[in-house]
Amino acid sequence: MDEMEEELKCPVCGSFFREPIILPCSHNICLACARNILVQTPDAESPQSSRASGSGVSDYDYLDLDKMSLYSEADSGYGSYGGFVSAPTTPCQKSPNGVRVFPPSVPQPPPQQHLLPQPGSLPPIPRNSCITCPQCHRSLILDDRGLRGFPKNRVLEGVVDRYQQSKAAALKCQLCEKSPKEATVMCEQCDVFYCDPCRLRCHPPRGPLAKHRLVPPAQGRISRRASPRKISTCTEHELENLSMYCVQCKMPVCYQCLEEGKHGTHEVKALGAMWKLHKGQLSQALNGLSDRATEAKEFLVQLRNMVQHIQENGVEFEACLVAQCDALIDALNRRKAQLLARVNKEHEHKLKVVRDQISHCTVKLRQTTGLMEYCLEVIKENDPSGFLQISDALIRRVLMTEGQWGKGTLTPRMTSDFDLTLDSGPLLQTIHQLDFVQMKVPAAPILQLEECCTQNNSATLSWKQPPLSTIAVDGYILELDDGNMGPFREVYVGTETICTVDGLHFNSTYKSRVKAFNASGVGQYSKTLIMQTSETGLPPCDIQSIGTVAWFTFDPASAHPDIILSNDNLTVSCNSYDDRVVMGNSAFSRGIHYWEMTIDRYDNHPDPAFGIARADVLKDVMLGKDDKAWAMTDGGIGKGATIGVLLDFSRGILIFLINDEQQGPVAFESLEGVYYPALSLNRNVQVTLHTGLPIPDFYTPGEVDPNGSVC
Repeated sequence: MDEMEEELKCPVCGSFFREPIILPCSHNICLACARNILVQTPDAESPQSSRASGSGVSDYDYLDLDKMSLYSEADSGYGSYGGFVSAPTTPCQKSPNGVRVFPPSVPQPPPQQHLLPQPGSLPPIPRNSCITCPQCHRSLILDDRGLRGFPKNRVLEGVVDRYQQSKAAALKCQLCEKSPKEATVMCEQCDVFYCDPCRLRCHPPRGPLAKHRLVPPAQGRISRRASPRKISTCTEHELENLSMYCVQCKMPVCYQCLEEGKHGTHEVKALGAMWKLHKGQLSQALNGLSDRATEAKEFLVQLRNMVQHIQENGVEFEACLVAQCDALIDALNRRKAQLLARVNKEHEHKLKVVRDQISHCTVKLRQTTGLMEYCLEVIKENDPSGFLQISDALIRRVLMTEGQWGKGTLTPRMTSDFDLTLDSGPLLQTIHQLDFVQMKVPAAPILQLEECCTQNNSATLSWKQPPLSTIAVDGYILELDDGNMGPFREVYVGTETICTVDGLHFNSTYKSRVKAFNASGVGQYSKTLIMQTSETGLPPCDIQSIGTVAWFTFDPASAHPDIILSNDNLTVSCNSYDDRVVMGNSAFSRGIHYWEMTIDRYDNHPDPAFGIARADVLKDVMLGKDDKAWAMTDGGIGKGATIGVLLDFSRGILIFLINDEQQGPVAFESLEGVYYPALSLNRNVQVTLHTGLPIPDFYTPGEVDPNGSVC
């Protein structure tokens, strides 16, 4: 609980809070300290709209108050308006945290009165008094109630009392006649502290005393000092108890506030319900902060281990460097001092960066732990209204503190490796050019899984170097297997960190990996990534018997220049009277595939051709005129007709359909290799492509009979 101590100290006096009050900005201050830092403002500069008390400001509107801010950036403390009665005439005191505190001003002698002031009463608060928060430096004009308008933080007062009790000296037995021994128990009914011998002699565990409850001394001291829960009263109506909670103003209110005050039209809820709700919210916020604190502790262990590794690596590297320099005798002595200085500089730089990060993280963790312990103690309080007075501020602090442990905070800023190796091979005449060179191969690249994907029969892979790696990379080598658990083969060599591989098999599983290289050699492989091409459109039991569903479009890159594509490359036309060829952007080599094309425009018997083709098919003649394509020409089709193409690699056949009717027997057989969907047309026809279609119902796997029909 030592880390929590800073949460329990007043920002002005630096001591534990005594009679703390809650300012509208949710910060706390001792009542006596608040009276000490009060200053008086001129009447002409204190608009009534800015008058408020601790219970009257809900949204912290400080637009007017900022004009009267008493905070001085020149002296980093509090100032006062010169020429007024509250201006200090004595030097300012300074609190432990740098907040400047004025001694209480001496009030002007009041006019003669017939009634004498009561002994021990505090001097009255001057009119137009202003108080400035010592933590956020926001100013507030007090109303006629003065400091009484600010609610007391009974929860914080209880936490301070428990903390001080836990640090107090051990309690002594009250029945020992000479040299009292340390008490071991307290009887709550007898209200007496006992040591073990006195307890056995004076408080035997039998008879009527057997029903008494014995507790540890510390717990007994707290229960002795604790009084019944105080019923909070309203600051506006001192005779009324706080029984409800205003949701809009975020403060407890009384029944009279709802009847007569400004809260009459606001949404209110039961005090107990809101107490439980805010306790739950604070507990939930603490869970997230606790996780961050655990990560921070582990991170500190990592940083401390890194310091040891840096020191070990630095010593080893320094010894190696000295041995190499000594081997070069006199010629290297002039250079050795410079190289050692460079290594030491790198060594000290790494240590400084890591130690600075350890120091920063330790301070932040101590603050986080203190806030957590303070919040846990606050949750133990049984005062609903007191808790609700500070719960919102605590929840915001916990969430803000958790956000400070955000991304990058728990990441080392420095690597422990020394990526320098001395090359001892230069000739003597080049001794003055001796310098460090990089002799390490690159680290294994990291595959960026969020950017790796497959589409149809193409695969895109992306990778990067490890974040802390400083080794130069000249290029990368990407390898894939054959999709059938075969050996890896190189598919890309270059400097890019992203690559798309086309022409893969549909419905296949590929393994991929990448490695980096530089002048020193080739590094390790990355982790192996497994990718699946072209998801099947049917249940797994039908994959081998039916086929896969492929989505593709016409390919503008490989099409003839006279081809015109539209509708996201699904509709094709031509601006030439001659036949021109366009192909799909996906290639097929295995499985069963089916796609359709509809005739949108058909004029003057244009004679289009539909089928498949190799990648090197001629693009300026009708499809099927060379030995690179297999096609069906115009077979009595017209506008609105639908042409279907069925390609089955399991039997190596090609079948055509018009308006869902098969056109004759199998059109082509013994098809092997890689084929693209293809079409040839001229300016008198327009065609739209439809893909991702299931295999027609009439077609089932089987044998081809001697007449060429499908069985």
